[in-house]
Amino acid sequence: MKLFSFWRSLATYRVRIALNLKGITVDEVIDVNLMKGEQREAKFRAINPMMAIPALIDGDGPVLFESLAIIEYLDETYPNPPLLPRDPRARARVRGLSQIVACDSHPLVVPRVREYIAHEFKADEAGVMKWAQHWHKLALTALEQNLSTSKETGTYCHGEQVTMADICIASQAAGANFFKVDLARYPTLARIAANCAKIDAFVRAHPLRQPGAPAAA
Repeated sequence: MKLFSFWRSLATYRVRIALNLKGITVDEVIDVNLMKGEQREAKFRAINPMMAIPALIDGDGPVLFESLAIIEYLDETYPNPPLLPRDPRARARVRGLSQIVACDSHPLVVPRVREYIAHEFKADEAGVMKWAQHWHKLALTALEQNLSTSKETGTYCHGEQVTMADICIASQAAGANFFKVDLARYPTLARIAANCAKIDAFVRAHPLRQPGAPAAA
């Protein structure tokens, strides 16, 4: 199994958590430095034409891409512990919470979007940060309302078992640190993120614990 990764990639962070939770050993981690534009090089474009990470190669199968798709693949091929509930409504809820992060918010703050805003619209560093904070906060607000008002919320996003939604919440919390967003306004989400941060699989997967990460970010 090969994982194309970068320390700061929040999407790859999600996949690392899932791998750790399931006790899956990756044979090779291949660094794709997003800050240097290595994702745009022909060699990686042949792996993922979208020029995004993570990408996962498992055996002789096709390259897998997009964090939630990879996590669901891992959940189906390595079913223990399960990352999605059995009940259809519960599964839909967990997927919905996950997609607020991975589909509605994160795609708007990735390096290629921030670079485009800076280059095409001449936004300065403060302007790019304001853009990222806006979309990050919008997702945090929606997540907090969903989590704080649902009887399904427990120690984690859905009851007492870690699910894909918690993996996404952890990545959103890490992003809040990168983009200097205070989680104090989102107490339910912050509580869940703190609970996840006590789990070794989350700790080992954290961006700042990866090769190449700075001492502080």
